[in-house]
Amino acid sequence: MQAIILAGGRGRRLLPYTTVLPKPLMPIGDYSILEVILRQLKYYGFDDITISTGYLSELINAYVTHRGKNLDIDIRFVHEDEPLGTIGPLRLVPHLEDTFMVMNGDILTDLNYQDLIAAHIRKNSIATIATYKRNVNVDFGVLEYDPELRIHTFTEKPVFHFEVSMGIYVLNKEILNFVPKNKLFGFDQLMYSLTEKKAAVYSYPYSGYWLDIGRSDDYERAIQEFEQNMDKFLK
Repeated sequence: MQAIILAGGRGRRLLPYTTVLPKPLMPIGDYSILEVILRQLKYYGFDDITISTGYLSELINAYVTHRGKNLDIDIRFVHEDEPLGTIGPLRLVPHLEDTFMVMNGDILTDLNYQDLIAAHIRKNSIATIATYKRNVNVDFGVLEYDPELRIHTFTEKPVFHFEVSMGIYVLNKEILNFVPKNKLFGFDQLMYSLTEKKAAVYSYPYSGYWLDIGRSDDYERAIQEFEQNMDKFLK
């Protein structure tokens, strides 16, 4: 099975940490988040892994070359000379399989990737998005009013529930028909294109553990929870 890890971002939300380290190499315990992902992918049967790099690519290449020897995985690299977004780098990957997985390089999760791929195949989907329910708290009283500004509803500190992308996708090769070459092209643009065409795009709701470590508070939480539940994440 084939997986592409997106590791080219600058990690601005994690400054100043990412001044010297690319986000996928941020340590959690004795491992980088990237190594945790690589170990999980090997456990779930991925034998063809490509890492798309950009910012501080030389550090990622050196780290994976050194640590990857112990993992016994075929790991290749493609490099973005200019930022290509979250989907644009797929145009750089040679020999894409008909079905492959794409994921961000800064995710801590215990998702079963084989189950995700099986759901994708079962639905005969062009794209399957792993999704997670997130609650958004509003710390204010929210007012709703009519066109004449007459208030008809008041809610004190409401909580909204959203199904959000986990940054993990199973895609069919035909999505390349929507992806321009050598241009910045993100997951949002792909979703706009696919939904406009009413393509077969499905959600894969997940209720286990998921954390995007792109912000400082989430990174600190990841360190603590990884240490407490290491067996959950290291396969």
